[in-house]
Amino acid sequence: MKKTYKGSCHCGKVHYEVDMDLEEGTGRCNCSICAKRRYWGANVKPEDFRLMCDQAETSDYQFNTMSGHHRFCRTCGVPAYGDGYVEAIGGAYVSINIACLDDITPEELAALPVRYADGRHDAWWNEPAVTSYL
Repeated sequence: MKKTYKGSCHCGKVHYEVDMDLEEGTGRCNCSICAKRRYWGANVKPEDFRLMCDQAETSDYQFNTMSGHHRFCRTCGVPAYGDGYVEAIGGAYVSINIACLDDITPEELAALPVRYADGRHDAWWNEPAVTSYL
């Protein structure tokens, strides 16, 4: 069942609300950016996401296919969310950084289902051989 969560970067300048069902799953990936950031995310449709600050508080990083906007706070650098369009995953999406959800308990975090993806080899449907570092 969907629940409304509040999320933010470390300094709080970037903050949002999102309606999501975390029981549908979260993901960790071994692609170049996710592995370096240790990013833990869950995707939602854009209509389920509300940025509650001026988007000018964020910076944007894109690479490779330029299909994803890796947004981060221009003050503290924390990547609180991202967005983009990838037809293979259903079109427009917003990726929520699970670690940036402010109103979730450590017990809830520990119980979340996680799917691992082999983005490093563009085999997103496969789980990488090693996941412990993600």
